[in-house]
Amino acid sequence: MARGRRVDRVASLIKREVSRMLMEGLRNVRIPAGLISVTNVDVTSDLQHCRIFVSIYGHGTHGSNRAEVMAGLQGASGFVRSELGRRLQLSRSPVVHFREDSGLAAGSAVVGLLQQLQQERQQGDGARNGEADVESP
Repeated sequence: MARGRRVDRVASLIKREVSRMLMEGLRNVRIPAGLISVTNVDVTSDLQHCRIFVSIYGHGTHGSNRAEVMAGLQGASGFVRSELGRRLQLSRSPVVHFREDSGLAAGSAVVGLLQQLQQERQQGDGARNGEADVESP
C-alpha cells in the first residue's frame, strides 16, 4: 500500500515533537531526559495509530532498566497523544505505541566484536613476529 505525502509529513512532525518532548523531559522518573532518541515513526494510512521507535542510550540501561524505561514511555503514551494533538492541531490524535529499536544496540555490539577481533589479530601477529626473531639467531 502506497503511503501518501500527508502520512509521511505527519510522521515527520510526530518524530520532531516527540523528540522535543523527550528532550524537555517527560515528567516521569522512569524516563531519563536525554538518554532516549526517536529513531523512526510509522503512522497508519488513516492516521489513527503510530508506532514510535526509540533507542535507549547510556550506562545502566540493560535488561530491567530498559524494560522500566519502556514501561515509563508506555505509561506516558496518553499524555504524548494529547500533546501531539495540541501541538500539531490534528482533528484526531493517533494512538501512540512505543517500541524499542534495538538496531543501534546491535550495531554497537557488532562494532565492539570487530574491534575485539582486530585486537586479537594484532596481538597474534605481534607474538608471531616475536617468535620469528627468537628462532633466527
